[in-house]
Amino acid sequence: MKENKYDNNNFFNQYKQMNRSVNGLKGAGEWHELQKMLPDFTDKRVLDLGCGFGWHCKYAIENGAKSAIGIDLSENMLKEAKRINHSEAIEYIKMAIENIDYPKDSFDVVISSLAFHYIKSFEDICNRVSNCIVSGGSFVFSVEHPIFTAQGTQDWYYDENGNRTHWPVDRYFTEDIRKSVFLGEEVMKYHKTMTTYLNTLIKTGFEMTGIVEPMPQESMLKESLEMQDELRRPMMLLISAIKK
Repeated sequence: MKENKYDNNNFFNQYKQMNRSVNGLKGAGEWHELQKMLPDFTDKRVLDLGCGFGWHCKYAIENGAKSAIGIDLSENMLKEAKRINHSEAIEYIKMAIENIDYPKDSFDVVISSLAFHYIKSFEDICNRVSNCIVSGGSFVFSVEHPIFTAQGTQDWYYDENGNRTHWPVDRYFTEDIRKSVFLGEEVMKYHKTMTTYLNTLIKTGFEMTGIVEPMPQESMLKESLEMQDELRRPMMLLISAIKK
């Protein structure tokens, strides 16, 4: 996560044009499933790891949260978050996720959207979350699915006519850096297996309450023929858990 492409203005300007950037949570293909996994926010203290534009922080506050802290390493992300998702109850902080070190029982809910695959040690993050969340607190996050990250290039195989033939999966059990191209830039991610995600949560004191491999909403499938290829392999993994 300490690699910060989002303060590259060319990269960031392209990111701002993505559907999930323009339309917020409604533009995120996984939101219809992630929303169901979120807890009751009433009077809760919320921490958002890799908050981006602050959409989840604002959602938490609008749904009754007492306070929200959004952590992100990107100045550009935080500037935009403060502009479009400002609230007196939200504090945005420039910080790497790996560096969080809040006191015991600081938060009731910890959320994260598509950030942990940029971090080498998932166990370290889970330990840090476990240390700062109350017993019975909710930990809900999304990551790129291990099937999606395994081969590395994150692109289809094509036939001689340019048709998508299949999604490659290779080196699944080798957990290390993968390099892909996103918005014209080389981006480093850390591939982890499903076993690592699930067993690490158990090991660090969490009880899983939900696991979803989300498919696109029916409305998105109707809007785009290309979106129908998203039914051929999972792109994201959503997990909800509580601190025991």
